[in-house]
Amino acid sequence: MKKKFDILVVDDVSENIKIAIGILKNDNYNFSYALSGKSAIEILKTKRFDLILLDVMMPEIDGFTLCKMIKKTPALQDIPIIFVTAVAEIEYMQEGFKLGAVDYVTKPYHSVELRARVANHLELYRYRKELKYHNKELTRDIQNERDQHLAELELAQKEIIDILSEIIASDSGETAEHVKRVADISKELAILEGNLSAQQIHTIYFASPLHDIGKVIIDKSIVHKNAKLTDEEFDVMKKHPSYALNILSKSKSELIKAAAIIAYEHHENWDGSGYPKGLQGEDIHIYGRIVAIADVLDALTHKRAYKKQWSFEDAARYIIDLGGKKFDPRLVTLFENNLEVFKELTQEA
Repeated sequence: MKKKFDILVVDDVSENIKIAIGILKNDNYNFSYALSGKSAIEILKTKRFDLILLDVMMPEIDGFTLCKMIKKTPALQDIPIIFVTAVAEIEYMQEGFKLGAVDYVTKPYHSVELRARVANHLELYRYRKELKYHNKELTRDIQNERDQHLAELELAQKEIIDILSEIIASDSGETAEHVKRVADISKELAILEGNLSAQQIHTIYFASPLHDIGKVIIDKSIVHKNAKLTDEEFDVMKKHPSYALNILSKSKSELIKAAAIIAYEHHENWDGSGYPKGLQGEDIHIYGRIVAIADVLDALTHKRAYKKQWSFEDAARYIIDLGGKKFDPRLVTLFENNLEVFKELTQEA
């Protein structure tokens, strides 16, 4: 069944409306009419049309003014408007086309001309709508394909990071469990922080496992030493953030770029006493500030070759006492207000 077109006829003279509808009477047309611009506005609020036949010379709201209002309304601006006037002057036509009208007809109507112009513009409107729909479908298909491709790339990146994390853990004296717990603790702190988007939280979670990647370049005798490092050895160890930056910063991946920030800045201290740059306060990236707490919390609450395991309570007190010194004081407050959550996270993995 052929779709019926809906036409709105706007004219302040009812006889003109009757004549136009009489000429255009057709099985495929439904008609509505308005005797003023104001009445037309009310009708357009409740019904959508495929074409508007609009008289120019009307009292109060004339055709030009009504056309401007229609073209400024996103839901209506694509409807083709044919102006109707008894004045066939060129300046009137130019003004109408300038406002967005698609055509002009003069009164008295010529039946064949009116039917042809209306039919042509309805067909053009139908084609434009179909084209717009197909373009939207095509755009959606392309977007879906792009999203799927990006999801596959992101999954591949995550898998690579997981593999690298395992390698780093074994090569840096850490454990795979430490890397996983740091990610979980970082994610929880990122959520509590309150200003980070879901994407940023997601990024911190997947990028934080590479926080110690720079240690793979440090001499293994230092990395795996079962005792406290000498000052000279510690100076060597402090180079691992810079090594990490060199390894990761060349990547174009947002995830790897975030990992570079974390690896480079998670040893910076709030008061500026950290390394490698001595950054202070909010000059330290929020990713680095978050992972700094996560890394220290997990390191303290688990046994290492060179240190005993601390109780969660002692580790928590250490972090709280260093709020505003070593750690971001706002993050420390969030940590302190959610101790049970973080205690559970240190016991997982």
